[in-house]
Amino acid sequence: MRQLSEVGRLGDEGAHSFVLCGGRVFDGDRVLESASVLVSGGRIHDIGPEVQVPIGTRVIDATGKTLLPGLIDSHAHSKPGALAQALMFGVTTEMDMGSSPEWMVEQRELAATSAAVADVRSSSFGATVPGGHPSRLIGTFFPTGFPTVTDPASAKAFVRDRVGEGADYIKIIIEDGTALNREKTPFMDPETARAIVDTARSYGKQSYAHITSIEGAHRALDAGVDGLVHLFMDQPPNPSIVERIVESGVFVVPTLCTLGALSGDHSARWVADDPRTQGLIPSDWQHTLCCCWPKNPHARLANAKQAALELHRAGTRVLAGTDAASVNALGTAHGVSLHDEFALLVSAGFTPLEVLRAATSLPADTYGLTDRGRIAPGLLADLVLIDGDPTHDISHSLSIDSVWRHGHQLFRAGSPS
Repeated sequence: MRQLSEVGRLGDEGAHSFVLCGGRVFDGDRVLESASVLVSGGRIHDIGPEVQVPIGTRVIDATGKTLLPGLIDSHAHSKPGALAQALMFGVTTEMDMGSSPEWMVEQRELAATSAAVADVRSSSFGATVPGGHPSRLIGTFFPTGFPTVTDPASAKAFVRDRVGEGADYIKIIIEDGTALNREKTPFMDPETARAIVDTARSYGKQSYAHITSIEGAHRALDAGVDGLVHLFMDQPPNPSIVERIVESGVFVVPTLCTLGALSGDHSARWVADDPRTQGLIPSDWQHTLCCCWPKNPHARLANAKQAALELHRAGTRVLAGTDAASVNALGTAHGVSLHDEFALLVSAGFTPLEVLRAATSLPADTYGLTDRGRIAPGLLADLVLIDGDPTHDISHSLSIDSVWRHGHQLFRAGSPS
């Protein structure tokens, strides 16, 4: 795997003042065809067609390139190693949707001090019932058992414990297994799910629900969640569920790359084989990208793609996320899978600009990340320079020239090992 160089500790930003000149800039909302961006002290200092540059500032010629805000993956599972791998492909923030304090405490500390990894927000453990999803992953993704809920009283205690672990939001798993081509598994009753949502709100936290079926989506909406962090794939969207999601005001993270792998309809072999990724992905993750699950008669990727587009056109906030986890989660890998998700969203009918907003300004606004997601004065200098124009051709997003986190440049150079 290629190694990042010129990494630094966050807070050591005095030597990282520079200006990018003459390139196209997507600021998170719109495209500036030719602009300069001045970075100082790890933040954006100025942006515009004419920027006053202090004497001695490093000048980077961005002619023919496009500067993006650092990308935000709105659904990942950030085990050790994930944050460095994510940053390699321009993902400067991962929204962890299920982990364990056993490793998340360490990952948070690393992200808070090192410019060599992406930042992270986390739910800690997701709420599920005994025997419910993802109990089958105990011994693989989760080395040991995890806390579960059985009733509203235990639900309140669950939320209290997650908040005590530093959770930024609460994850609820509303899944009966049928859309995953499995025997029906236990799932959470409405009163318990509602108790989680209400208790989370009492702590000032939002709640996000894992669903893969329309029935699960209705259960999640009944509970009053703030977001759906997968999308249904068991059947095409009907007017009733689309109208209900829109009226609820929830956001949606489709994770098409994962749903495609789970349905047996899609693998990311094209990403693994792309010359622009060679030497940047460990071999075990390359193999994972090339795999998907056997054909699932209970699910189709096309259903989720249609739902994502209809919801987007109806006004729902649709965010880009991957569900990248570990090497046993077929079809995904941290960082690079977001570019696969981009391609799938465009093939569903999104424009490249809509997709880029779904990985920058939209998640920043949705999750309250007020210091990132855009290129504007005062915001963090989390940046990605692309050799090409992904605002017109999303396939250019993989043509990464450079990545910066808090103004620290991470050259994607080295020798494969």
